[in-house]
Amino acid sequence: MAKRGVAIIGGGIMGGDIATSFAAGGWDAHVMSPSPKTREALPGRVSKGLERLGAGAGCAAAVQAHAALTDIPWQGVDLCIEAVTEDLALKHKVFSAVEALARPEIPLATNTSSFPVTEVGRHLKTRSRLCGAHYFMPAHLVPLVEVVCAEFTAPKVAEEVEAIMTSVGKVPVMVKKDIPGFLANRMQHALLREVLWLLENDIATPEGIDAAVRYGFGFRFIACGPLMQKEMSGWDTNFYAGSTIYPSLSNASAPPKMLKDMVERGAIGMKTKQGLWPWTDDAIAREKSRYEQALQAGFKILQAEKK
Repeated sequence: MAKRGVAIIGGGIMGGDIATSFAAGGWDAHVMSPSPKTREALPGRVSKGLERLGAGAGCAAAVQAHAALTDIPWQGVDLCIEAVTEDLALKHKVFSAVEALARPEIPLATNTSSFPVTEVGRHLKTRSRLCGAHYFMPAHLVPLVEVVCAEFTAPKVAEEVEAIMTSVGKVPVMVKKDIPGFLANRMQHALLREVLWLLENDIATPEGIDAAVRYGFGFRFIACGPLMQKEMSGWDTNFYAGSTIYPSLSNASAPPKMLKDMVERGAIGMKTKQGLWPWTDDAIAREKSRYEQALQAGFKILQAEKK
C-alpha cells in the first residue's frame, strides 16, 4: 500500500508540529514555507518532537521542506492543511493557489483559530472540500483536533478528515457548526472570563487560581470531561449549586481593563519576559520543559485507555 502524504502550508511552530504528528503516524509530510530560516529550523524541530513522542529516528526523513507550493509533489498528497499566519487575505491567497494544484478529490483544511472557516473558504470554487482542522499547541503532544464544518463543507469531507486524524493517533472532535471560537476555545474563554474577574477583584492570587484549577476540578479532567463528571456526582447537586452561583458569575462582554492595560504596556507573558510574572530565559526554558513533560505524562495516561 502506497504511503500517504500530507501537505502543510506554513512551517512555523504549528506547521512543524503538525508535520511531526503525521510523520510519527507513518505519513510523508511536505511542509511549504517561503522563509529559508523556517525551512532550516524545521528538521531540528521535527527531530525533537519525534523524540518527545517516542517515535523512531527514521521518521524524521518523512518530513520534507519546500520553498514554493509548486515544489510539492501533489500527486502523492492526500490532505492539505493550511497553517500560515492569521491573516485572512493571506489564507485566501494560499487556498486559491492550492485549489489549482491539489487533486480535486482531496480534502483541504485550515488550522485557523481567529477566523470562521466559512470566511476562509467562501471564495473557493471547490469549497465543499474545505473544513477546519484546528490543532492546539503543542500540536504534536495535544491529542485534540477540532474538525470544523463550514456552511458549505460536505459531510463526507469532514468525516474523511476525522478518520485521518484518528489514524495518526489524534482525537478528533466534529464541530457541526462554524461558530466563533469553535468548541474548546469557547470553553476556555468562559473559564478565563471568570478567572480574570476573580483576579481583578482580588479574590485570589494568580498562583492560587492556577492551583485551584490544576489540583481541583482540572485534575479530574484527565480522567473524564465535565459532563461525565456530573453524571457521577449527580446533576441535582449541579442544578442546586448552579442556581446559587450563576447569578454572581461574570457576564462581561469584553476582556477586563486589567488585561487591556497589560497588552498596551507589552506585559503579554513569556514573549516579552513580563506578564503576571517576570520571566528570564532560564525560567522560560525550565517552565516549558516542565510543561511538556507534564503533557507527556498525561498523554501516556490517555493512551493507556486505548489498549
